[in-house]
Amino acid sequence: MTSADPFADRRLVREIRRAADVSVPHSTWPATIPAVAAVLDSGLQLGDGVTFLVGENGSGKSTLIEAAAAAYGLGPEGGTVHSAHTTRQTESPLGDWISLAKKPGAPKWGFFLRAETMHGYYTFQDSLVGGHDFHSMSHGESFLAVAETYLTRPGFYCLDEPEAALSFSSTLAMIGVLAEVVANGSQVLCATHSPVLASLPGATIYEFGDHGIRRTAWEDLNLVTHWKSYLDGPGRYLRHVLS
Repeated sequence: MTSADPFADRRLVREIRRAADVSVPHSTWPATIPAVAAVLDSGLQLGDGVTFLVGENGSGKSTLIEAAAAAYGLGPEGGTVHSAHTTRQTESPLGDWISLAKKPGAPKWGFFLRAETMHGYYTFQDSLVGGHDFHSMSHGESFLAVAETYLTRPGFYCLDEPEAALSFSSTLAMIGVLAEVVANGSQVLCATHSPVLASLPGATIYEFGDHGIRRTAWEDLNLVTHWKSYLDGPGRYLRHVLS
């Protein structure tokens, strides 16, 4: 029997898993988060194209995105493999606990778009000769400009809640950007609270929660169910918070 051709799988990063030489203290945060514990115990297979991580605040989405970016060699506060700017170290130790199973010969290029620290990244860009002036743009325009500038080469892209700065129409534009990124042979790992962004056709979707992690379809996401229900009758929800 011949072994499978490792080059037939086009995914640049096949799996996020616990590093072989690391002993993880399971009683220590973030290993206490059910979804993170699931990754450390069983690994997480990434999809061919875009993989969305969806779940409530505190469910471990951003923590895992940050760790995956660090494991790939991307700047912890956002940017490429060449980004060296830093303000205050707030990263969890998860980046030291995991490893990435990569495709042989996978490109080293990538970008980490981290919504909460992009202002600092823009300032870093301003300090460079020939750097981009993202500060002169609106919040949403700058996010799209970053995506259109840096997500153009084959690589691994980590996006942490990119919809934070985007309007409805700009979120649709971001879907178009992601589709082009995938068509160019790249791979995206994205944490999101946006049912619009997560509707990208062909994406792999994981829902994080107290149960750990489950792979699901867009229409079965709790996020989608709640948004549909809210838009159908806001009063059903508002009466609980405005009483």
